[in-house]
Amino acid sequence: MVVGGGVTGLTTAFAVLADASRPTRVTVLESAGRTGGLIRTSPFAGLPGVDEGADAFLTRVPWAMQLATDLGLGAALTSPTGVGAYVWHEGLHEIPGDILMGVPARTRAFATSRLFSTRGKMRAALEPLLPRIPHDDSVGALVRRRFGREVHERLVDPLVGSIYAADTDSFSLEAVPQINALTSRRSLLLAAAEARKAPAQGGPVFAVPMRGMGSLVETLADRVASLGGEIRTGTAVTEITRRHDGYLVTTVDSAVDCDAVVVASPARRSAAFVRPLSEEVSEQLGTWDHASVVMVTLAVPAAQWRSKWTGSGYLVPKPDQRWVTAVSFGSNKWAHWSPADGSRILRVSLGRDGMDVMHHDDDTLVNLTLADLKHHLGVDFSPTEIRLTRWQESFPQYRPHHFTRLARLEATLEQAAPGVVLAGASFRGIGIPACVQQARTAASSVLARLDAHN
Repeated sequence: MVVGGGVTGLTTAFAVLADASRPTRVTVLESAGRTGGLIRTSPFAGLPGVDEGADAFLTRVPWAMQLATDLGLGAALTSPTGVGAYVWHEGLHEIPGDILMGVPARTRAFATSRLFSTRGKMRAALEPLLPRIPHDDSVGALVRRRFGREVHERLVDPLVGSIYAADTDSFSLEAVPQINALTSRRSLLLAAAEARKAPAQGGPVFAVPMRGMGSLVETLADRVASLGGEIRTGTAVTEITRRHDGYLVTTVDSAVDCDAVVVASPARRSAAFVRPLSEEVSEQLGTWDHASVVMVTLAVPAAQWRSKWTGSGYLVPKPDQRWVTAVSFGSNKWAHWSPADGSRILRVSLGRDGMDVMHHDDDTLVNLTLADLKHHLGVDFSPTEIRLTRWQESFPQYRPHHFTRLARLEATLEQAAPGVVLAGASFRGIGIPACVQQARTAASSVLARLDAHN
């Protein structure tokens, strides 16, 4: 049994069915009326598909790319155009090239940039000279102590924060492995420089099916069904109880016996239905924090677009944020996002950890978006089409020492309910590759349990 029909749950079901050594029954239960979770693609501005959530996956780790290949989508992938990006601070500034997740790998990354003040550059230049400074499990605390406030606020926090909708002062350093790995050396700058010397993997960094990320989960769901799996949408789980050597999964209208359960739903939403298995696990899951975001997609008339905006978009540092946190120049980033009338697609993000926007109605959110765009770019846009997508509690927040707490939680769950496994964005990574990897691991655990009981 798999609880949750997002990319983690569907991949788990696919992996179990594809790798099982004997006929195996797999059911996916999804409370929403569709599968895909936070992945959704829909027509927009005359285009057949523009993503409403994630618009690509990382290729330099193998998991998502391997899944796309297994699903026969390898030949249908496309990649971004390769244009650079900006940070907005009293104007647009190109993001320096000599960085690793925002951490400078050369002094020129900040020395030649107008993004930083003279004082900020002098403070950052001290980093290689500083002794090893003790730090706790916080991205913000580490970067500020090493490079000072400006590098943290205007470079690292916008980049990491845009990925996780996070405030890096309260976000686990261990959850950002590219930065965490740098702490093995005294100087982060020297460690970043060494890391960038490593041979780069060839090919593009990101990829997406031409029909959008939605086609990945649609193909995945179709493959699960073709292998004999059952997917039930609109079916919320109310409780999971232990029963003999297996489990009884109760929904709003039925109850199903099974040998193992993969919980691939968000942590806080899962807390209630795992309570019969372990009150301690339930209470811990109930404390997980999640940030909500709103994605506003706009079609901007060609006459209002400026040729100087050549990048893929820009990030807004927290001290400069009013409502908008990031803007993607979609038609610059993706060659196939070019409407026939010449208009330009923009995707604008609002909300993050510590800045909730979900209480605003749609009209207010659109007005706030347009006001911020005018403030940033100096143009009073009059979009020809607008789409607003609310992603409620969509970004789990990995607080400092997240993985220590998770290890204790999983040990408790293993003792109370062997055969019940946690997987998904709430636990070991929010990116699509991380979710696919967790799904593969969960599937292997389930198959090992089934083999041991047969």
